[in-house]
Amino acid sequence: MEALEAIATNPAYHDYLAVLKGARNGFVYGVKVRFPHALVMSILFGRGDIQTRIRGIYRATKQHSFNLAKFVTIYKTLMLLQRKANGNKERSADTFIAGLIGGYVVFGERTAVNEQIVLYVVSRVVSSFIPRAHSPTAAPGAPSKPLPPDSRHFSLFAALSWAAVMWLYANRGWTIQPGMFHSMTYLYRDSDKWKNLKTLLWHNT
Repeated sequence: MEALEAIATNPAYHDYLAVLKGARNGFVYGVKVRFPHALVMSILFGRGDIQTRIRGIYRATKQHSFNLAKFVTIYKTLMLLQRKANGNKERSADTFIAGLIGGYVVFGERTAVNEQIVLYVVSRVVSSFIPRAHSPTAAPGAPSKPLPPDSRHFSLFAALSWAAVMWLYANRGWTIQPGMFHSMTYLYRDSDKWKNLKTLLWHNT
């Protein structure tokens, strides 16, 4: 045990152990994010008996957690290799290259879980172009705290986003992500149908 403790605290192994811890954190975060989401979705919208739902929760949680662990492992490994190849100096393009390869290898296969993760990432990338309320104060290259978007620009961004998705739902519904499509159907089309007071207020027909 003491030998393992010595390795864990030895600066010579830091970069390599950081890959291991990154994989661990990716797995844990994936479980924390996916398990409650899959559980709630199974309770609210799941089909089949309890065993079928449990298997679905397990599969979604397993895929999310392992994929995040794999992505972090690939990303940090490629960052380390690029830094070593460049005289122990990190270049700005290194993050893009590592993310590009990791994203293709891990999330390139289209599954329901991967699609949700990629769409989540895309939404954050797109929203990052909204002008910020203040200028960043951190030095170039240093991590900075997230800044809220400018309220006026955000209002326009929100309006255009909802205008676009409502038009797409009405005219090009087949292009919308399935989860979003089903949610919109529940909100906007199922609310047009009822047979009596019970199906008007208590549940859908």
